[in-house]
Amino acid sequence: MKNSFRTDLACESRDVLLRTRGAALAGVSARQETRDGLGVETVEILDEGAAEKLCKPIGRYVTISLDALVRREEDAFRRACGVLAREIRTQLSMEPEESVLVVGLGNPDITPDAVGCVLVTRHLKTRLPEEFAAFRPVSVFRTGVLGTTGIESAALVRGVVSLVRPDRVIAVDALSAREAARLCRAVQVTDAGIVPGSGVGNARSALTEETLGVPVVAVGVPTVVDARTLCADLSGAEIDLPEDTELFVTPRDIDTRVRDSARLVGYAIDLALHDALTIEDIDMFLA
Repeated sequence: MKNSFRTDLACESRDVLLRTRGAALAGVSARQETRDGLGVETVEILDEGAAEKLCKPIGRYVTISLDALVRREEDAFRRACGVLAREIRTQLSMEPEESVLVVGLGNPDITPDAVGCVLVTRHLKTRLPEEFAAFRPVSVFRTGVLGTTGIESAALVRGVVSLVRPDRVIAVDALSAREAARLCRAVQVTDAGIVPGSGVGNARSALTEETLGVPVVAVGVPTVVDARTLCADLSGAEIDLPEDTELFVTPRDIDTRVRDSARLVGYAIDLALHDALTIEDIDMFLA
């Protein structure tokens, strides 16, 4: 089933279908809650029928609202890092000594696609095992995009996974949203992996447990909304644009927003992977 709108967020896909059908979807479990002052939406896609309707693979999708961070509420960054880190840790479900490969997808030269600062410790664990005994082995790889490398991101990641042999993979990417109000104001975590470029109509090979041979948790921040989707959302009707129209909308202060989002995601991943770390520790290591 193909949706007439584009979004990488499972909560948005569910909302649209609920409004269209006027009834709950079979095979989908959803709930909303507040964690440490942040709104959290969880959508679990339980079977293939629901996956087809939502155009999302079976899995758990958790979307955390970053409104408190955008409003610069007191201690918002620390709270957002904590909530995101706990969710990443939950979905990774790791033993203390298991290793992780963090993969940055997308094009770092295009601002809306440049989401994702992570502490690299794999080499330090090997060379200085006693000094870094409290740290987990973590390696980082940035794929670039097919247009600049000539190689599919999934092929590059498979090669690195076969060489490094991590126990888990975290894939970080920019996402598309249906609602402009969510741009750089939310982050989604899912254990279903990711299909790079799917939200902007340029789907590439998937990064999943099936394709990589290890569990994959994807972390993404919506940075763009498709113009056709935005017009339909604002007007309540489909907009007759040429089929080859590829326009995407992003906030005017996207540079600042992406920088803030990248810091949040990077710090949260560090906190999720290394139990003893604090935000102050990360500040010191990255200084």
